[in-house]
Amino acid sequence: MVDKVKKDAVEALAGLLFDGMTIMAGGFGLCGIPENLIAAIREAGTKDLTVISNNCGVDGFGLGILLENRQIKKMVSSYVGENKLFEQLYLSGELELEFNPQGTLAERIRAGGAGIPAFFTRTGYGTLVAEGKETRAFDGEMYVMERGLTADLSIVKAWKADAEGNLIYRKTARNFNPMMATAGKKTVVEVEELVAIGELDKDAIHTPGIYVDHIVKGAKFEKRIERVTTRQKETA
Repeated sequence: MVDKVKKDAVEALAGLLFDGMTIMAGGFGLCGIPENLIAAIREAGTKDLTVISNNCGVDGFGLGILLENRQIKKMVSSYVGENKLFEQLYLSGELELEFNPQGTLAERIRAGGAGIPAFFTRTGYGTLVAEGKETRAFDGEMYVMERGLTADLSIVKAWKADAEGNLIYRKTARNFNPMMATAGKKTVVEVEELVAIGELDKDAIHTPGIYVDHIVKGAKFEKRIERVTTRQKETA
């Protein structure tokens, strides 16, 4: 069996990074992001990246640290509202942006991982989203053609894994991670817990190990809260 488990994030990414590559990064906001792998990419200095991710982290954390280091050339995203630097770079023309409805982005990634080059959706028809894209009528309704997405590398966060790369995600941290795991030419996963082969409940596995190339147990996880919202405690 190929030894997929690596000692740290740097070793897990060794030989996989190059300038101008496309990277898929799992997570939704700051939930379920591969923060140790992102930090290793920053340290590597790989530049001119196209990054496919729901969003671009926040200022100073997550994918935001790659923006700060000017390593990202283009984002393929669905939400950009929590990052002031993202806004500044986009409005100044320093950062390219391919904006997607969120469900469309998820389906583009899933389609890419399933070997489906394109599909039609009603979402976005008659809006800026459809500009320059093929449209077609089905059963009296108009649809927009969207292309499937793949990447040179997918970086994914999971809760548990075994040495074969079978993965379990925890609750909402599953988000974009499972489909991204299938859509990269290479997939590197950071996990919170690494268990012995056979220890995972087979019925609970979300991503089978056939999709995973390298695994690393994260050195630390900050798990920041993107926006803290509280209310005053009610008194009797």
